[in-house]
Amino acid sequence: MLGKKKKRRVTQVDTLVGQHTVIKGDLNFVGGCHIDGKVIGNILAEEIDTSVLTISDRGSVEGEIKVPYIVLNGTVIGDVYAYQHIELAANARVEGNVYYNLLEMTMGAEVNGQLIHKIMDTEEAHLSLEHDQEE
Repeated sequence: MLGKKKKRRVTQVDTLVGQHTVIKGDLNFVGGCHIDGKVIGNILAEEIDTSVLTISDRGSVEGEIKVPYIVLNGTVIGDVYAYQHIELAANARVEGNVYYNLLEMTMGAEVNGQLIHKIMDTEEAHLSLEHDQEE
């Protein structure tokens, strides 16, 4: 594996949505984002290579999510696009489709929709993000 650079995920939290917080509108972030509250709107990572979204068992999202790395233990009503890796923990509930490159699913996680394996390279993901920001 000489010459291959392994990309690392961000482990620090740059954005925090607290347990009693409700955000109405889209949330764009860079780096790490942790959600304990509720987001009514779409969530979009600005950095397609390293950004991480963590939704705790108290967190919920009503909208579309487009992030490279996702750790989900809460509820999402909408489609989820994990360009690199998604981990569905035991309390994860998704009402919508999950588009993934690499999927990790714990017993107890629930997806009411389709699991769609899609390998998306970095350039394709950037184009998708640019299109979403123009709308």
